[in-house]
Amino acid sequence: MARRFSAPYQSEPVSSLASWARNLAVFSVVAVLVSILIVRFDFLEMKPALATFFGALACAGLSILVGLAAFVAIWHNGSRGMSRILLALLIDAVVLAYPAYLGVLYRKLPQIHDITTDPIDPPRFDALARLRTGDGANSAVYAGLYSAEQQRRYYPDIDTVELEVSAQRAYDVTLQLVKKRKWLVIDERAPQPPGRIGRIEAVARTPIMGFREDVSIRVAADGEDSRVDIRSSSRYFESDLGSNAARITKLIDDINTAVENTSLKPVKKPLPPVKTPAKVVKK
Repeated sequence: MARRFSAPYQSEPVSSLASWARNLAVFSVVAVLVSILIVRFDFLEMKPALATFFGALACAGLSILVGLAAFVAIWHNGSRGMSRILLALLIDAVVLAYPAYLGVLYRKLPQIHDITTDPIDPPRFDALARLRTGDGANSAVYAGLYSAEQQRRYYPDIDTVELEVSAQRAYDVTLQLVKKRKWLVIDERAPQPPGRIGRIEAVARTPIMGFREDVSIRVAADGEDSRVDIRSSSRYFESDLGSNAARITKLIDDINTAVENTSLKPVKKPLPPVKTPAKVVKK
């Protein structure tokens, strides 16, 4: 039979399990923050950072189990500690919510990491290739036919950007948008007539963990118009959880909007010269 809380209530001891649940939850938050700092500031390699992150998630899961055990113990012996259990569960929910969301995306989206507007001839990684040689890094070579087929199935709207402006103008607009996003530009080469293609290579970061995703942009003339092709690829992991496709889609929309707004701006006509009245010569 469950024990009733005796009076006075404050005389009952605090459940040690409740304290452990709270402590584990707090430790999981600290470990998550440490893992984010490790990735963003390159303190350690990727594997130790991931080990720290998954260790933090394990602590949060253990905190939930200990909290449930503490609840049962409090129900039976009347000890204090419910506030600590509730605090622990709240912290655990915050820590585990985003990874749980990513887990849903992992099951829902294709297991690919290399997205491009031109799967037949994707923009190359030249300067970026030297940065993709670390332990566990993905190859700089395009992922291939399987990735192209999965992309066509899940992201059919990603295609070459065709603009009714010169290649130089398309390049300037695209480079401005890249810098506005604060991507780290590794190399930039403006298009030059008659046949030099413009290229931009940059490194983007995922919003929370700050994982590096490499972006290569090619700007080519098409007569008096231009074509812009984009490639975005995760440096690590076989699945990007849709981040590269979202990045390319947003950049395509912004390029089209920027070019359209520029084209619609009225051209200021020069003012006609002011005619000075002829002087009347008195005879």
